[in-house]
Amino acid sequence: MGIVLKQSFRNTIIIYAAFLVGGINTIVFYPRILKSEFYGMVTFLLSASNLIMPLAAFGIQYTIVKFYSSYETKEQKDRFLSSVLFLPLLISLPLGFFWDNVHDWIMSEVTEENQVIVSYTFAIYLVAISCAYFELFYSWTKVHLQTVFGNILKELWNRVVVMILLLAVFFGFISKSDFIWYLTFAYVLRALVMMCYAFYMYLPKITLKLPDNFGEVIRYSLYIILAGSAGAILLDIDKIMIPGKDTIEKAAYYSVAVFIGSFIEAPSRAMTQILQPLTSKSLNEFNTVEVENLYKKSSINLFLVGGLFFILVNCGVHELFKLMPEKGYQGGELVVLMISLAKLYTMFLGSNGAIINNSKFYKVALPIALGMSITVYFLNNLFYFNLEFGTDGLALATLLTIVLFNTVKLWFVHKKFGITPFTPKSLKMFAIIVVLFCLFYFWNFPLPEIEIANFSISPIINIILKSILITVIYLYIIFKLNISNEFDILLQKFYKRQSK
Repeated sequence: MGIVLKQSFRNTIIIYAAFLVGGINTIVFYPRILKSEFYGMVTFLLSASNLIMPLAAFGIQYTIVKFYSSYETKEQKDRFLSSVLFLPLLISLPLGFFWDNVHDWIMSEVTEENQVIVSYTFAIYLVAISCAYFELFYSWTKVHLQTVFGNILKELWNRVVVMILLLAVFFGFISKSDFIWYLTFAYVLRALVMMCYAFYMYLPKITLKLPDNFGEVIRYSLYIILAGSAGAILLDIDKIMIPGKDTIEKAAYYSVAVFIGSFIEAPSRAMTQILQPLTSKSLNEFNTVEVENLYKKSSINLFLVGGLFFILVNCGVHELFKLMPEKGYQGGELVVLMISLAKLYTMFLGSNGAIINNSKFYKVALPIALGMSITVYFLNNLFYFNLEFGTDGLALATLLTIVLFNTVKLWFVHKKFGITPFTPKSLKMFAIIVVLFCLFYFWNFPLPEIEIANFSISPIINIILKSILITVIYLYIIFKLNISNEFDILLQKFYKRQSK
């Protein structure tokens, strides 16, 4: 786990820096500069591009990770990489040619009051294609076990660009309409930078010869493209459905709550970058012992870190919402709780998804993903449109779907490989999280109202003090119970440095 922890630690710092920038954008700048209507439109456009991206990518980002380590000669590797470079064009080019029809379909799915989207739908296409090729070249570097630079571009680039563009709007350098097109250009530029870095890492000899197992590569890509497209529905269909019933501002309100709830998944996103190629390599070498080792250690370490941030986020969210400028943003505590629960359960399963996607049983990913997309679509309609639970219903649909199908994945890996992520320490971790959550969720420091320039800073002080108290107690318990050997080593190194 040395290389996993080393790069995961760096990636976690990058992702939390990105979340910090994103949090400032989401909670401070977006609502005050773009306002909820335009922010809601940006949310809709980016979510729509996320739905198209897996289709445009042709599943190549997963195909590279699965097959690259199986090739033994440079010639076969060069044939493979040369062939996958052009596969996304098989969908991207026809999609662009018929974009007018896609545009008409998009506009038919939104209400009359949300027709402001009409001038910007082509940005959806440009962002989707740019993200598809970005993911392709990012996977190119992953298989060489170099994830940090790509992670900076993936997590930090767009958020920093958004902050700069929002400030440009605030100071009148660009208009709100310009904001969308400049942001689109930033996605295109990011893909080009990633391409240059990937070629710097490994520049293949471009050839028209196909790898010997090209048929298998195509079959895998077709399965993954369908599974990836179905999986994208789970992540973004809720934001896409909102303009079909409510004003587009609701998409902004919901997006803020989802962002806050998703904050806990940063360690998972960081560790996954390096776990995927390592799991694939172990599976290709039939090293089931190492697969199980990665499975268990990724589970307990992600559960440990995710549990801390789950408690911090949910025990401070009520005060956090007090800082929002519009009342529509407030009252999203249940959305945050349900989304963060879904993320925490996924983190608890560690490398579960990587094992399935990179094994000979990868075909099961398709029915699982299809089942997830159909289920979440049905539950969204039931809770949001029929029972009118509001955005709480959308979050509940996501939570139920993720818990159900992640449990199916857990069972499947156990059935086929005879391994689980559970250790005796898993139950201890669960108890720690539940106890601390219950202790601090309904309690705040009894602070008087403190205002500076008509802005109340009491919620900020409360969040800081409460977070420090929770973190100290949590880390003390974790260290005393020896929950994670890797975590103990990190703490001991930190303690020794502080003692010098």
